[in-house]
Amino acid sequence: MSETSGKPSVLFVCVHNAGRSQMAAAWLSHLAGDRVEVRSAGSAPADQVNPAAVEAMREVGIDISAETPKILTIDAVKESDVCITMGCGDTCPVFPGKRYLDWQLEDPA
Repeated sequence: MSETSGKPSVLFVCVHNAGRSQMAAAWLSHLAGDRVEVRSAGSAPADQVNPAAVEAMREVGIDISAETPKILTIDAVKESDVCITMGCGDTCPVFPGKRYLDWQLEDPA
């Protein structure tokens, strides 16, 4: 549970934080509402969210057009209960006792 919100927290990480992690975070936020604290970040963030990802999410009624790619920080990992990585390899910091999942998803770019 997040120390600040008392809610479970999930961090989605991919390289550019422009497609996969943005879409995954948006889906979890959409499905869980305010019951889960959701973050996303990238090891080498892009300048903007991939327009194809924005359009794909728009097609299912989820608007991510205002999102911006964010840099992965140690604090973001520390503050999350679960860290889900998507193709970022060894760039995600690892902390003992933290739950990590690696989703093998192709980069939509």
